[in-house]
Amino acid sequence: MLVDQLVRHGVDLVFCIPGESFLGALDALHDAADSIQLITCRHEAAACTMAEAYGKLTGRPGVCFVTRGPGANHGSIGVHTASQDASPLILFIGQVERGVVEREALQEISTKGMFAHTAKWAADITDVARIPELVSHAFHTAVAGRCGPVVLGLPEDMLVERRRAADVAAYQTVRPSPHPGQIARLRQILERAKRPLAIVGGGGWSKRAVEDFRSFLERNRLPACASFRCQDLLDNRHVSYAGDLSLAVDPTLAEKVKQADVILAVGDRLSELPTQGYTLLTPPCPTQRLIHVHPDPNELGKVYQGELLIAAGMAEFAQAAAAMEPVDAPAWLEWSEGLRQVYERGRVPGPCPGSLDLGRAVAELSDWAPDDILVTSDGGNFAGWLNRFFQFSTFRSLLGPANGAMGYGVPAAITAKLVHPERPVLCFAGDGGFMMSAAELATAVQYQLGFVVLVFNNSMYGTIRMYQEKAYPRRYPGTRLVNPDFAAFARSFGAEGKVVTRTDEFLPVVLEGLRANKLTVIDIRYDPEAITTRTTLTALRDAAERAAR
Repeated sequence: MLVDQLVRHGVDLVFCIPGESFLGALDALHDAADSIQLITCRHEAAACTMAEAYGKLTGRPGVCFVTRGPGANHGSIGVHTASQDASPLILFIGQVERGVVEREALQEISTKGMFAHTAKWAADITDVARIPELVSHAFHTAVAGRCGPVVLGLPEDMLVERRRAADVAAYQTVRPSPHPGQIARLRQILERAKRPLAIVGGGGWSKRAVEDFRSFLERNRLPACASFRCQDLLDNRHVSYAGDLSLAVDPTLAEKVKQADVILAVGDRLSELPTQGYTLLTPPCPTQRLIHVHPDPNELGKVYQGELLIAAGMAEFAQAAAAMEPVDAPAWLEWSEGLRQVYERGRVPGPCPGSLDLGRAVAELSDWAPDDILVTSDGGNFAGWLNRFFQFSTFRSLLGPANGAMGYGVPAAITAKLVHPERPVLCFAGDGGFMMSAAELATAVQYQLGFVVLVFNNSMYGTIRMYQEKAYPRRYPGTRLVNPDFAAFARSFGAEGKVVTRTDEFLPVVLEGLRANKLTVIDIRYDPEAITTRTTLTALRDAAERAAR
């Protein structure tokens, strides 16, 4: 009954670490093999991350099964990512039998107690006859308004009961639409603007929504920037694109956000990273006139009071905005052109220590990469080069964790290749994050998935080392790493393994791996001094010591 509901809701991929607590569901998946492909992973954190990446990539809920206790705890990383990234996800947890609840049975945990904060809804299915009802509720909840995770516990004995229950239809996506009066008010505010700037981000976007929003920007000559790890919501080669609000943001762009007189935030929560620690917009009343569009009305006014708050889905708002009569002779043309120039100047690589210039290497890769490439990114400072120098032109060509979860890149690449086997897939990972999910190379080999993993190897947890040098110069316990030979490590799985140490080696080796469509791990060995795209460890240390004197 459970697996039949998954089929009815259109599930085609399920990720799992098998557990004795849900043997009945595993057995049912055997009979549904023609409809659902079961992907067996090597760690629950990776399995749930793969499901989260599926939700982010497709807009449909990703599905993951794990066992109770340790399995549920490991899977909670993916649930947290889905929560902060607004990705639809359903995590099923095999639970202890109903008769031993509250006895601290083997691996017993409370579904509600563990996931009440991070999930949109968490519950146990204790009555087998309610499986269709509660699974339907899970799918509707995961995609309604602001997308997010749902967690359902499955008591082991419940899964093997026999009952009759009515089937349900496939879930529907329900999101609010803007009122015509709100669109009219939006136009009135823009008519009086001189320095407007749009910020796009969050989940719930579709290809059509992105196209409609681009039309709105073009018709009004509006500049726009992307929130953290949302660069693929805007064509980075378009004249309206002004850059991204990520880690190591362009200082000039940050200043321009402060100077803007109108901020149109669409889909983004305006959380800590895109606001640079809530400094670009000051809560609760920013100096800029704020138009905030979000699918969840509970997010509107939560941190920032806005002049115009619109509860609307991305597709619904973008369609209405595209149909809006454009502002006549907008006063911000020079402002918009200046923002684009800031972005283009920022793409020019500066000096980089060592024999491998990461800025130049990634910029060249961007110029040569096919338009349909799908890039996954782990969490870490290395991603600064991706954010600054790689240009995205296609919707859903970037999968990265907005919550900064390390270990994301390789699992997301597996999902990307499963969903889009025809597209080249490239994973950016730091040496620390790569090792957190490196066992999933075995999963990629098992399912014959070909993609390229770039391991940016500086033998340290670079982000934390950066903060150590800023706050405690020359004192950095806990961040040094002794790494394996990543190329040899990859070959032990049956993958290709390569090493790059110079700028001129980078592009040929990466393109060769992409064209081969074989699992390839490239060890990118670069100077640890290159801590961000804009500074070095020594410069950070010297600045901290000067400030302390």
